Amino acid sequence: MIVSESSPAHRVVVVIIEGALVMDVGIPLQVFADRPGFPYQLRVCAETAGIVNTSSGIGMSVPFGLEALEDADTVIVPGFAPASRPTPLPVCEALVAAHARGARIVSICYGAFALAEAGLLEGLRATTHWEAVGEFAHRYPNVQVEPDVLFVDEGSVLTSAGVAAGLDLCLYIVRKDLGAKAATEIARRLVTAPRRSGGQSQFIPTAGVDIGAGTSLDDLRAWAAQHLGERLTVRQLAERANLSTRTFERRFAAETGTTPHRWLLRARLDAARLLLEDTDLPIDRIAGQVGLGTGANLRLHFRRSFEVSPVEYRRTFTSMSSSE
Repeated sequence: MIVSESSPAHRVVVVIIEGALVMDVGIPLQVFADRPGFPYQLRVCAETAGIVNTSSGIGMSVPFGLEALEDADTVIVPGFAPASRPTPLPVCEALVAAHARGARIVSICYGAFALAEAGLLEGLRATTHWEAVGEFAHRYPNVQVEPDVLFVDEGSVLTSAGVAAGLDLCLYIVRKDLGAKAATEIARRLVTAPRRSGGQSQFIPTAGVDIGAGTSLDDLRAWAAQHLGERLTVRQLAERANLSTRTFERRFAAETGTTPHRWLLRARLDAARLLLEDTDLPIDRIAGQVGLGTGANLRLHFRRSFEVSPVEYRRTFTSMSSSE
């Protein structure tokens, strides 16, 4: 037994929105399923009870309407597609009311758009699938977008990236609620790793996801991405852009949401990831090719950014390739 049979039920409600992503829906249904010894009591709802169409064209039978949120302890909004699909006003109002009452509000993948539409992410950090972070940042400028983490915990509101990150977040919630033993038991049943840190990066397949692409320094960033192995200084980049250093730094930050130094470091790490995925080059040689100098320097920054070593990262993708 993880908890006593007399423990009060923790009511988890999953809100299905038109165009729901089937795999996103399945994650909380698996993690928070009613199990002996666990306190979770699971319900599924939609704007109205009945059949809800998913993005896969499959109709999903939903037994409850939004009244299910009235006594929910945790509310989970799975992703839906397209991400630009408007969130129905009654859903937004029900989410706001649940949050005001003290419920924990959680999103998986594009579900963050519903939380932002309801105003629950104003002034907070949040994440979503890496493909949509640009659109998300544009639509919700008062939300601090974390484009490359697995999930973000802001206390009463939590958001996650794509499918696997949604599973990581759900197990993280179990760990917070019931402890590591409970989360490990559920993870074992689902045949998945019991823990990945929320700060670990999403495994984005392209270098440098810029928030605010299509802006005046795009050509410069494209050039820099082709010359990462060279010594690149902020002054050199500013001169190439025909700007003073101060103006360049200000404009760069406005267009990308970060500093030139941090952008260069991230671009170099992304280039290193691609070489780790696609080649068997030694770590020292990869470090030199991407402009990080030594293998020790690459290892230091790689672990700080992704919470895994370059060798562990390469092993992950080698395993993926061998299992295909």
